[in-house]
Amino acid sequence: MSSDSSGICTATALELGRRIRIGEQTSTEITRAFLERIEAVEPAVHAFLAVDGERALVQAAAVDARVAAGEPPASPLAGVPIAVKDLFCYAGLPTTAASKMLEGWIPPYNSTVVQRLLDAGLVILGKTNLDEFATGSSTESSAYGPTRNPWDLERVPGGSGGGSAAALAAFEAPLAIGTDTGGSIRQPASMTGTVGVKPTYGGVSRFGIIAMASSLDQAGPCARNAADAAALHVVIAGHDAADSTSLDEPVPDVVAAAGAADVTGMRIGVVSQLGGEGYAAGVERCFTESVELLRQAGAEVIEVSCPSFAQALAAYYLIMPSELSSNLARYDAMRYGLRVGDDGSTSAESVMRRSRGAGFGAELKRRIVLGTYALSAGYYDAYYGSAQKMRTLIARDFAAAFDRVDVLVSPVAPTTAFRLGERVGDPLAMYKGDLCTLPANLAGVAAGSFPAGRSPEDGLPVGFQVMAPVLGDDRVYRVGAALERLAGTADFCRQAPVLPVAENGEASK
Repeated sequence: MSSDSSGICTATALELGRRIRIGEQTSTEITRAFLERIEAVEPAVHAFLAVDGERALVQAAAVDARVAAGEPPASPLAGVPIAVKDLFCYAGLPTTAASKMLEGWIPPYNSTVVQRLLDAGLVILGKTNLDEFATGSSTESSAYGPTRNPWDLERVPGGSGGGSAAALAAFEAPLAIGTDTGGSIRQPASMTGTVGVKPTYGGVSRFGIIAMASSLDQAGPCARNAADAAALHVVIAGHDAADSTSLDEPVPDVVAAAGAADVTGMRIGVVSQLGGEGYAAGVERCFTESVELLRQAGAEVIEVSCPSFAQALAAYYLIMPSELSSNLARYDAMRYGLRVGDDGSTSAESVMRRSRGAGFGAELKRRIVLGTYALSAGYYDAYYGSAQKMRTLIARDFAAAFDRVDVLVSPVAPTTAFRLGERVGDPLAMYKGDLCTLPANLAGVAAGSFPAGRSPEDGLPVGFQVMAPVLGDDRVYRVGAALERLAGTADFCRQAPVLPVAENGEASK
């Protein structure tokens, strides 16, 4: 590793952008430092599926040339490196969705999010690991092996976007991009002590993102503090004519909200259904202490009942697999995806069966079967139709709650990071980890996870969830940034006992 005497890897993204703008450091120097950090810690963490170092350095050099020429920066994050979840099409780099079904596929075009990153001058380090096709809560179902939590290498980093969150927590990148279908940005953020925000559904384009469940998927920013996340949010958000679900509305002023970090006079609702039995004592303690900090800072705290939230898990695990089954039907060896030779017969069905059997993992197959059954003749109304009705009731509960309060808050997950392999054989236990995050996806509202300290039970990070109305994304950042200031968690990842970063930014020996 280089000496990195300026602490590049531990600096905030906005600070790195400032250094580049004033010529204190070059984007090339900063990018090299992160590539060296990745090389040093990847054998232990496995946050990345592909590192694109050569092209990243070319992008960095282009930013440096513009700075040298006196040109204004494309954004406050110009020249800052970023990691991207391996669901986003990036021309010239394999996009696998962590599945053998797409192994080796190189897209010929960029997703809208990737293009906006490039247009803003960010430097793409590579693609991060995830649960296969984003179907999981631990990043253990990846066809290329699990990612490990930098706080404890024997534990999961959450999922499905565990690679992006782990890359941040291990100081392999200052920023990352994730997707959130049922909590896949927020739950990994909680378990790694980072920040992750799910924007309002439609707030960030889905064009060029490999689909899981189209009515739930939402791309969003991942960072180590609220201000960096807000700056990244602005880069990727906004209307996109290529996405029919994209909202043609102004992007909320999330940067100003994160800068304000003030909850004076805000009404904060604590959801009574998201806590109690089944929640670890350490998680509840961190959550309660965080709420008290906000109360002392001038917020009015109100307990709010959202009774339909209790049915969110059941509704989600009918809607999501149904849409997943439909979206993944295209990977049939005839149109897209892996093709395995037949067994000597001329049957197309045989080729499809063998190819899908070889290309999809066990958890993905479980969800496809569940979704296909829910959509089948005679069961559609009883299962998928009923789940959609429950989704409406959940949205109504949100609407009623937001008539009384400005935001809703809860834990992000009932527990801290669990051990690798602990829940692989118990799908229901795995699914219950999403209890707190699912309602926001079903209703399409904005939500984010912010560090709430470390559990006194095991010393692992605990996340604090903030939920706001549709296009109320700025409220999420306002409360999250305030908690960050009050709890002193803006530099939380430095507390990680595993893979520590010395003052000079190097991995410890």
